[in-house]
Amino acid sequence: MTKKPKIAIIGLGYVGLPLAVAFAKKYEVNGFDINSKRIEELKQGIDGTLEVTKIELRKVLEEKRSTGIGLRVSSNIESIKDSQVYIVTVPTPIDKNNKPILTPMESASNAISKVLKIGDVVIYESTVFPGATEDIMVPVLEKSGLRFNRDFYCGYSPERINPGDKIHTVTKIIKVTSGSTPEVAEYVDQLYKSIIHAGTFKASSIKVAEAAKVIENSQRDINIAFVNELSKIFNLLDIDTQEVLEAAGTKWNFLPFKPGLVGGHCIGVDPYYLAQKALEVGYHPEIILAGRRLNASMGNYVAGELIKSMIQKDIQVKGSKILMLGFTFKENCPDVRNTRVIDVYTELESYGANIDLHDPWANPSQVWEEYGIKLKFKTDTDYDAVILLVAHHQFHSLKLKKLVKHSHIIYDVKGMLPKEQVDFRL
Repeated sequence: MTKKPKIAIIGLGYVGLPLAVAFAKKYEVNGFDINSKRIEELKQGIDGTLEVTKIELRKVLEEKRSTGIGLRVSSNIESIKDSQVYIVTVPTPIDKNNKPILTPMESASNAISKVLKIGDVVIYESTVFPGATEDIMVPVLEKSGLRFNRDFYCGYSPERINPGDKIHTVTKIIKVTSGSTPEVAEYVDQLYKSIIHAGTFKASSIKVAEAAKVIENSQRDINIAFVNELSKIFNLLDIDTQEVLEAAGTKWNFLPFKPGLVGGHCIGVDPYYLAQKALEVGYHPEIILAGRRLNASMGNYVAGELIKSMIQKDIQVKGSKILMLGFTFKENCPDVRNTRVIDVYTELESYGANIDLHDPWANPSQVWEEYGIKLKFKTDTDYDAVILLVAHHQFHSLKLKKLVKHSHIIYDVKGMLPKEQVDFRL
């Protein structure tokens, strides 16, 4: 194992690109992605995820040419064949039945198997269930003809990227590391420790590291499900949930979770990976799946509450004009993958409402390609209802009262706006 290895990053999305840039400040890094359009944009210094600035990206690309360290990006697998360390940062989604899809990881592993050499180390960062690396990915790598833990080695260091967060960036978050042998575990740990300012935590095994990652977001999902259930109860009791949480939050050990839609490629997905593995070994995970069911139902619940409020105020729903604010899966982030705002949109549309959708962060062409929806917003329109679904900072400056009819509903799902400016909150 080389002390100063050439590093290949496979997958240059929200996780892979920031990691590649961080490593490229000290190492020679080859970034690979099957999306040729993405590669061409990166070569021009453009990161559509907005995780890396143009200045920072161009700097490491230029260093590659002038100093021997830095970053080179390509959609040609041949570009990574002279690497000694391969880091896989591809998506791990679920299918329509909430079953894990490991195809991207298997495809990445298969590509690596074609260039794998004696002494190489393959590290996975993608979220998986415990055992996936050694039980599923290693056999794919062994198609190279090399033998695991004799000719090549593996590690697992789960990603902890928080899209849109400019404070907790990749080098400022403690990194869990692991390896397939004690020596490899130390090698992987030292490799990450060389770029992670916050430090590292070396897990005792790859399975422990895999499990640690998958429970992080499962825990958040369950906690959000709890406050979502509270919001349903307090709504029936005519109590403001935000005020309850503010009061309860004065206790030192109260966890500050808030109700809302739970989407994205982590919290809304990862619990299914753990649940699937639990089912495989004969255990039915009641709390994990209950939390998922409740959070998955919130889009229809939110839409239903808006419809009910409109009816109570004698606002005709069919043919009404409704403005939805926000479409990305979280605030101040352009990522629309697995956004649960789509559930609200679909439900409101089924009632015959005319919906305008405004999101200053979402890419209109991506929203159209993935969901068949056009982003549109007219400030001169009198809306029957406005529903704020994503807490983008730009929405603070919107004069909502100027956008609505005299008889209207303003629904603040995120608890972002002053209470006196809205008709009700989640």
